[in-house]
Amino acid sequence: MRKTADIVIIGGGISGCSTAYHLAKKGQKNIVVLEKRFICGGSTGACGAGVRMQWGTKMNCAFSKYSIEYYEHANETLGYEGDIEFKQSGYLLIADTDREIEQFKKNIVVQHEVGIPSRMVDLDEAKRIVPHLNTSVLKGAAYCEKDGFLNPFHTTDAFYRAAKRLGVEFEVPCTVTDIIVENGRVKAVVTDRGTVETDCVINCAGGFSKEISEMAGVDVPVYKERHQILVTEPVEPMQGPMVMSFGLNLYVQQSPHGSFIMGRSDSHEPRDGRVTSSWKFLEEMSKTIVNVLPPIAKLRIVRQWAGLYNMTPDRQPIYEKSDVVDGFYMAIGFSGHGFMFGPVTGAVMSEMVLGETPTIDASNLSLKRFERGEMVFEPSVV
Repeated sequence: MRKTADIVIIGGGISGCSTAYHLAKKGQKNIVVLEKRFICGGSTGACGAGVRMQWGTKMNCAFSKYSIEYYEHANETLGYEGDIEFKQSGYLLIADTDREIEQFKKNIVVQHEVGIPSRMVDLDEAKRIVPHLNTSVLKGAAYCEKDGFLNPFHTTDAFYRAAKRLGVEFEVPCTVTDIIVENGRVKAVVTDRGTVETDCVINCAGGFSKEISEMAGVDVPVYKERHQILVTEPVEPMQGPMVMSFGLNLYVQQSPHGSFIMGRSDSHEPRDGRVTSSWKFLEEMSKTIVNVLPPIAKLRIVRQWAGLYNMTPDRQPIYEKSDVVDGFYMAIGFSGHGFMFGPVTGAVMSEMVLGETPTIDASNLSLKRFERGEMVFEPSVV
């Protein structure tokens, strides 16, 4: 393990690997990524793997459009010998109330402003798109054919391998135990494998980003929250798009390998860092699926797992150059959307560290928004 580095990135998920790649691609040398488990071993590897452009804020629409367009060519851009398995079979957003239908219409106006090809669909068309959908409990839907599914392990691996070819060093497994700050400036990162002297640290630690920030003496309003997913046995293709409902609290998609992956949120989920599975989730998820997508209820469940959402008060990420500790940067608090924003995170953070003119404006996502009471609430989340 090297003793000095120009940049130390903490976290080997999609955010850390993308940021490392983008910095290295711009010619930055002597970059070290520290990951305590294995590449894609945290929240990225536990995610539901869906990516969508159908959001309710212009900023999120722009972020997701940038990222999805990047993912469309990621195999070639990153020189990946494998396949990130980008399946653009769409997202069908379903609504069971008139109020949600009106929100969809408002969202689509915003989406069209940034060039996203989304549209409202009636129940007959929704049934044609997903034949086993129980439309009797619905009011309508919205659809975007450019949304889809990615393999999070292959996608992160593509950024990881591209970054390594450009000279980035990855230390795995390697646990950060302290960050040394002197006179208000980062001086070194202490790990269980030695100390790395550096004047630049980027916190991409996902569910553990609060602890990392605290090591540097930076207070951030984030917390970890367990989110669970289950997967069924694989079957022949029967559902193209992801089916998602904010009001009914579900997302479910058939993976390219035939299994159905599904999840839901629960405000009562524990916030102590556990990633165990619960019977309550299994029961509530099953009830929802029986009601909305009845044939899927007949499939056998293979397994379920949990990961950590790194939550902020407005469920939007924090992209920040600390004004408390010089040389400390953060790409944290994605609230379940970090994998979707992987490419834009790398672009934003590399430009921020190098002092470049931003390609895409993320200035509304600094820590200062919480102090000013200018939070950016997203209406379309599960």
